[in-house]
Amino acid sequence: MIDKIKGADRLNKIAGTEFWIFDLDNTLYPASSNLFAQIDAKMKDFIAQAFDIPVEDAFKLQKKYYHEYGTTLRGLMVNDGIDPDIFLSYVHNIDHSVLKPDKALDRALDSLCGQKFIYTNGSAKHATAVTNQLGISHHFAAIFDISASDYIPKPDPASYANFVARHAIAPNRAVMFEDSHKNLKPAADLGMTTVFVHHANNAPTGAQEMGHCHYLTDNLVSWLQSANTYIARS
Repeated sequence: MIDKIKGADRLNKIAGTEFWIFDLDNTLYPASSNLFAQIDAKMKDFIAQAFDIPVEDAFKLQKKYYHEYGTTLRGLMVNDGIDPDIFLSYVHNIDHSVLKPDKALDRALDSLCGQKFIYTNGSAKHATAVTNQLGISHHFAAIFDISASDYIPKPDPASYANFVARHAIAPNRAVMFEDSHKNLKPAADLGMTTVFVHHANNAPTGAQEMGHCHYLTDNLVSWLQSANTYIARS
């Protein structure tokens, strides 16, 4: 069921959507898979080894950079000169087999008219591994990863401008899905319809904080199925 937060015309906008934009981690697959937990642990290990510090201190630095720069990688690049390719290769060397083919998601994506994109702060290699495991890689016109954005991560508006320009996205005919409500703010500012995909660790908070999220859901497949039903009846 579609949970509409605000905007009386948003369902009409969905009916005219030409661009479907999906974040990757904890959005296209359930957070309960704990795939991203592997990446989180690898980031901590990378920092501990790179700076020869205890893992507890590495964790603190990891989260400090994440909150200040949007990604841990950006903080490591700006402050410590870390090579992004070395970092990404290390942290994405994980067990993707915990993900299984998602036939319901495959069918829901197949029913969407328009182009579909992945827009991620991670690497294209990781995104490809994830979508291959889910059995949905054939749906996406392109993967816009952190290197395509010159390592400027969401939610920096410059990253969104780069993405929109590169793929000729018309924001007022686009829907963006994210598990970070902060990453939806620049999308909403551009005129995109936004869908906040929440789970146990990122539950919605105050209405003011969530004002730029036009819809919320804890089940991406159910939301897409409801959207497809509405579009078919429009």
